[in-house]
Amino acid sequence: MDTILSNKKSYLFTSESVGEGHPDKLCDQVSDAVLDHCLKLDPNAHVACETFATTNFLLVGGEIGFQDKNIDLNQFKKGVEKIARKTACDIGYTSDDYGLDGNKMEFIDKLHAQSADINQGVVGKGLDEYEGLQGAGDQGMMFGFACNETPEFMPAPIIFSHKLLIKATELRKSGKIKWLRPDAKSQVTIEYDGYKPVRIDTVVISHQHNPEVSYDEIKNTIINQIVKPVLEPTGLLDKNTKYYINPTGRFVTGGPDGDSGLTGRKIIVDTYGGMGRHGGGAFSGKDPSKVDRSAAYMARYIAKNIVAANLSERAEVELAYAIGVPFPVSIMIDTFGTEKVPQEKIVEAVKKVFDCTPSGIVKTLNLKRPIYQKTASYGHFGRDEFPWEKLDKVDELKKLVK
Repeated sequence: MDTILSNKKSYLFTSESVGEGHPDKLCDQVSDAVLDHCLKLDPNAHVACETFATTNFLLVGGEIGFQDKNIDLNQFKKGVEKIARKTACDIGYTSDDYGLDGNKMEFIDKLHAQSADINQGVVGKGLDEYEGLQGAGDQGMMFGFACNETPEFMPAPIIFSHKLLIKATELRKSGKIKWLRPDAKSQVTIEYDGYKPVRIDTVVISHQHNPEVSYDEIKNTIINQIVKPVLEPTGLLDKNTKYYINPTGRFVTGGPDGDSGLTGRKIIVDTYGGMGRHGGGAFSGKDPSKVDRSAAYMARYIAKNIVAANLSERAEVELAYAIGVPFPVSIMIDTFGTEKVPQEKIVEAVKKVFDCTPSGIVKTLNLKRPIYQKTASYGHFGRDEFPWEKLDKVDELKKLVK
C-alpha cells in the first residue's frame, strides 16, 4: 500500500463497522460494563473480563483484582449477572425472536481473582530495579493513527461506516423504523487519489429485520433514511456509487443466534478500519493498567496532536512495552512522507511532551474512571467525548519543532 500511496495513484480502500447489537459487540459492551462497575467501586481495580454469547446464553469470565481490600470479590460477583442482563436489554435484546432475551437468557459467571504474579509487577513489587514503580500490565506493541482527511482526524472509510450504524441505531431505538432488529454491519469503500478521498465507490449495509417486511422496503428505507442522510453531506456520493443492502436477500436470524459472540474479536472495527497497523491486543474488559488498551489510547492522542499541529498530514505512533517495566521499550513515529518538519524533530518533541510510562498515561488521560462501556461500540477513536481525543498539546508541539 505504501508504494501505491507514494506514487499518488488512484485506488480503493474499504473499512467496515458493526452495530452495538452485533454478537461480538454485545460481548465487548458486557465486558466493559463489568469493568466500569469495578472502577466505580475501586479506581485501582485490575480487570480482564471476557464474555461469550450464543443463542439465549451469556458467559462472563476472567480475572478481577480489587486493590481495596474492603471489597469482597464474591460479594461483587453477585451483581455481575444483573449488569450483563441490563446491558443486553439496553442494546435491544429483549425477545427470543432476536436470538437473545436479556431477561430470560441462561447466564454463567466464571470470574475469579487476578494472578498475584501479574499483580506484583503492575503495582511496583516486581524486580528490585523497578520497586515502587507501576509496570506495564503486559508486553506488546500498540499503534495509534491520525490523518487530516476528516474533521475527526480519522480515515474516511471507518468513520463513515460508524456513522451509518449510529444513524441506524437511532432510528431503531426511536421506533421510526419499527422492523429493524439489533444486529447490523456496514462497509464503505472510498476511492482515493493519493491520500485524498475523491468519491464513495460502494456502500454495504446488512441489517437484521423482522420477517414480514419486504426486501424492497428494506432496501429503499435504508438507502433513503440512513445512507443518504449520512453520506450526502460529504459530497462524495455520485451517480456511480454502488449500494448493497442486505445482499443475501434476508437477515432475520441474527445476533447470538446467527453467530456466536466473543469479547475482543473486532479490533479493526475498534481502531482505524485497517488503515494503519494494529498491535493485536483487544481493548474491552481491560482496566487501564493493561497497555493493550491505555497505550493504544495514548498513541492515538499523540498521533492526533501531531496532525492537528500540522506537523504532518498523517501520523502513526507505535509504543512497545515489557510486562512489569515502567517505561516503553520503544517509541516509533511514521509520517508516511507527509511531514512538514524533519521527522526526527517530531520524535524529539513527542518524547518531551508526552509521558508514555504506564502511570503517566493513566494520569494524563485520567483513565481510572468508569468511561469504558461507551467505547465498546462505534469505535474507540474519532469521538470527542473521550480524553485521548483532546487537542491540548498542539501549541506545545509547534513550539518545540521550530
